[in-house]
Parts: sequence; C-alpha cells; structure tokens
Amino acid sequence: MQLLVEEPVPGAFVWTLAETDARGRPTKVARRAPEPSESYEAALAAGTHALNVLMRAQPAPAPA
Repeated sequence: MQLLVEEPVPGAFVWTLAETDARGRPTKVARRAPEPSESYEAALAAGTHALNVLMRAQPAPAPA
C-alpha cells in the first residue's frame, strides 16, 4: 500500500491510498480523500490515519 499526497490545485492537497505491485508501483486506488486539505502536512496526517485504519482492518497474515 502506498500513500500519495498531491496538489492538483494550488493550496488544495489530496491524499490517495494505492495498492501496489511487487515492485511498489501503484496499481489500484484503495481510498482517496473525501475533500482536499489546506496543507501538505494536514493531508499527510489524514492519509496516514486512513492507512492505519485500513491496515488494522486487514486480517493478520498466516504464520509461516
């Protein structure tokens, strides 16, 4: 999973959570910010929170 923060319009920062392939390249959007944030830091914090919530909701990997 990858967290991306972009500024599509000056002063509007949007986070996106993307699933990645084995090489770490984004392949599919998992979640996106419902609305832009006013700063990069705010978008990063909101995206990090969303990533943590998503990861906690995933089942734990089976022991090897």
